[in-house]
Amino acid sequence: MAYEHILLDQDEHVAIVTLNRPEKLNALNPILWEEIIEVGEQLRADDSVHAVVFTGAGRGFCSGAEQGQARTDEVVPSKDELLDEYGRIGRQALSIYKRLDKPTIAAVNGVAVGAGYSLALACDLRVGSELTRFKTVFLERNISSDSGMSYFLPRIVGYSRAMDLICTSRFVYSDEAYRIGLLDRLFEADTLVSDAVKLAKEMSTWPPVATQMAKRVLQHSMNSSLEDQLRFEIHGLNISRRAVNDQKESRDSFLEKRRPNFTGT
Repeated sequence: MAYEHILLDQDEHVAIVTLNRPEKLNALNPILWEEIIEVGEQLRADDSVHAVVFTGAGRGFCSGAEQGQARTDEVVPSKDELLDEYGRIGRQALSIYKRLDKPTIAAVNGVAVGAGYSLALACDLRVGSELTRFKTVFLERNISSDSGMSYFLPRIVGYSRAMDLICTSRFVYSDEAYRIGLLDRLFEADTLVSDAVKLAKEMSTWPPVATQMAKRVLQHSMNSSLEDQLRFEIHGLNISRRAVNDQKESRDSFLEKRRPNFTGT
């Protein structure tokens, strides 16, 4: 599928999604918002993709929603649009965090602001370099946080730090971001994307069905009791074992002392 503002590449079992509006620091316009959702659906359904890296072209990861766009009030919304409870900003979060149930890594190659910050938070991991910086920006625009930030940020850095970052709207640079858990790995700027792909390849070596269930089980734990989580773990084990060939390969490769070759079947 061809995209207007996204470059899509694949390296072995890793897809690389590059937001491609470098002249705007990859700001989100309606087309790019919809394409992020569409590419998430495409990669979810592609069995050859086991992990996904998101990054930005040029100097920025994503500078958030594009400001100063022309209003289109004359366009009559469809019934589906009228009934949409989430809007583009909500569907972006759902598409990356929930629907794309494969390991996702945000290679934050520069500034990540507002909804672009939220896009990075929706990924499972974030890696950065000395050029990485985050800014919530919402209060500066007289709005509260959106795009899932109020859900993701306190779960990643804790409630009080989330309040700090949202209510000061200050820049958070790479050293602090790594210290408080916004970034999981720090790499050199010149090798950031290739190092992120290398990390994604490491994740993609394991059985695909079991890996996707591991992500679902871990996400489920964020809002469940211990008893509920234990039951869901059993559910995850049962689904993982449906990939009978990978179950056999796991056993055989261990006994034969060789590198496994998992197929997702």
